[in-house]
Amino acid sequence: MALHPELGFYTLAGAPESPRDLIDEVHDAEAMGLGAAFISERFNIKEASTLSGAAAAVSNDIRIITGATNHNTRHPIVTASYATTMHFLSGGRFTLGIGRGIAPLQDAYGMGRITTAQMEDFAGLMRRLWRGEAVVGHDGPAGSWPVLRLDPDFDEEIPLGLVAFGPNSLELGGRAFDDVILHTFFTDATLERCVRTVKDAAERAGRDPSAVRVWSCLATVGDHIAEPLRIKKRVGRLATYLQAYGDLMVTTNGWDPAVLAAFRADDFVAGFKGALDAKATTEELEHVATLLPDEWLAPAATGSPTACAATIRRQFDLGADGVILHGATPTELRPIVAEYAA
Repeated sequence: MALHPELGFYTLAGAPESPRDLIDEVHDAEAMGLGAAFISERFNIKEASTLSGAAAAVSNDIRIITGATNHNTRHPIVTASYATTMHFLSGGRFTLGIGRGIAPLQDAYGMGRITTAQMEDFAGLMRRLWRGEAVVGHDGPAGSWPVLRLDPDFDEEIPLGLVAFGPNSLELGGRAFDDVILHTFFTDATLERCVRTVKDAAERAGRDPSAVRVWSCLATVGDHIAEPLRIKKRVGRLATYLQAYGDLMVTTNGWDPAVLAAFRADDFVAGFKGALDAKATTEELEHVATLLPDEWLAPAATGSPTACAATIRRQFDLGADGVILHGATPTELRPIVAEYAA
């Protein structure tokens, strides 16, 4: 069993050179006692089902959670089968986590934007299929299909996770999902509010609020990491989020929208092609740092391993059930986890 089931990490954080890095990362995380390996998905070398299978094959105890894939990128039978395959392959350690995705990217690819109603409908379909039901003539927000069926002998309980940001997603997580994964750079007040929203929604739905695990996603960047990498993991990562969905970040945290407007209007940022955390140089990120207030970068575990461990513990004081040590490899996390354990 994991020594710290309440702690997780994202494998292949950022822009890895090779997906094979996952093998050593999962090995190391399990040896350290981390409880969960989260798998994000990008349309390059980070396809979630392949990575999930690899993680299961090289581990014995750690939970494997997609955080997240999108329900509309695969036929529901393919996704349901992926989950049951992972469930049996991992010995019950798999959680299928979905999310709303990035709207401009979906627009560009002609995929259709994901709605709250679609995700709730999809969750219901998955649970029915995993119980061995035949779904006939389904016509709902997630889509229309004549017949959906896996194996009539199935009667499996596979957890569902949801990456949640806004109030509608948070409430959905509380009433229909088992794990709710929050976003990075959430202020203390935002974390408390999000946890309360999830738990209240669970209670209104007649569920046990304590059975819905809310994960704080905490950027963890200790001083033992070289400065160029620290600025990439903090400034670069936050700036990339602001590139993709800055308005939502600002609204959620109650930040000043004028700062976001100035960030977007900056000549360098406006003309930059690609994600800042993946493509910008250290010198370029130093410039970007001048555009971001300290308070925007503050919701992170930084400083010495002792200071980082204290910040991690505070997430539980604010109501989180688990903490994802985000943006760092297990090797980078080792001294912090050792201090947390002490």
